Amino acid sequence: MARIAGIDLPREKRIEFALPYIYGIGVTASRAILKEAGVSFDVRTKNLTEDDIVKISGIIATKYKVEGDLRREIGQNIKRLMDIGCYRGVRHRRGLPMHGQRTRTNARTRKGARKTVGAKKSK
Repeated sequence: MARIAGIDLPREKRIEFALPYIYGIGVTASRAILKEAGVSFDVRTKNLTEDDIVKISGIIATKYKVEGDLRREIGQNIKRLMDIGCYRGVRHRRGLPMHGQRTRTNARTRKGARKTVGAKKSK
């Protein structure tokens, strides 16, 4: 099993589609990395040589911010927005969408499951 950037890549997938399992690398970046390393897109992860794995790991380590470093940076950016009290920071704090989407309906991903507010019957 190929282990790159602390992630075990799936053995049966083509390396082009296995690299995006690493947080911070998508298919486009994966193709750029493989082109630079001189590895074919069609190779299965299980068929990579140790030399190929070292090349890919080296490129990722030098040119890309991935996994823990990237998660930490994104978290710090969000915390900074919340600390300075800007609009986006307030929306993050309240758990609402921050890019101007409507919230009267929809926005369920950010707001979570509906909280039913029922009317009480009076006797």
